[in-house]
Amino acid sequence: MAGSGLDSLSVVVNRDPRARGPYTAFAGVADAYERARPTYPDDGVRWLVGAEPADVVDLGAGTGKLTRALVALGHRVTAVEPLAEMRAELELAVSGVTVLGGRAEELPLPDGAADVVTCGQAFHWFDHARSVPEIARVLRPGGRLALVWNSRDDRDPWTARLSEIIGNETVQESDLAPVVESGLFDQVETARFTFEHTLDRDGLLDLVLSRSYCAKLPPDERAPILEAVAALYDETAGPDGVRLVYVTECFRSERR
Repeated sequence: MAGSGLDSLSVVVNRDPRARGPYTAFAGVADAYERARPTYPDDGVRWLVGAEPADVVDLGAGTGKLTRALVALGHRVTAVEPLAEMRAELELAVSGVTVLGGRAEELPLPDGAADVVTCGQAFHWFDHARSVPEIARVLRPGGRLALVWNSRDDRDPWTARLSEIIGNETVQESDLAPVVESGLFDQVETARFTFEHTLDRDGLLDLVLSRSYCAKLPPDERAPILEAVAALYDETAGPDGVRLVYVTECFRSERR
């Protein structure tokens, strides 16, 4: 489903920095992130970036969950990620990619380097006053900013039970406001895709651990959360594990 504007925005990420912790929390759980986080549906990535091969900068690339989808569709990808631990996982998982250390607020790239800048599960971590102009700087005229988040769909009963234990995530229209209000980009177009992600017991625990609000906790405070999730798995899992339903929210806007 696709549209324009921000009126269809509904799900994505927790904005409270006290709840989510610092982005550096991912350094200690990079291996769990790589093992358990889902990638993105091809239809959604194609909608975001286009079907023709392009020069793409994947910003806040993490372990390369979006990066590998971009490469699979034939794009020429430069992945930028600030955490060495996440970059190490990316380099093991994805070949044929230039991997750079760097942050959205000070990109290690020349002007006009990219046709598209993508951000998967990352834009909410940026200092937008600095990062949005930087993104515009590295985009060619008419280039595209493409933002995407996977979010659990609590309309599914099992997924809702998991969210009762670990909490769920929300987005506000204000989350895209830095793009709209910058004057550097055109109207934001939106689209939504759905998919399912199947996990075994260890995978589900890794998924929970890879969330920043769990990763930031000391082990003794993580333990009750992980124990409750393990009990849910043991109670409900089928022969193939458990099935999480996701909504992929996609946003794209062209540089003026």
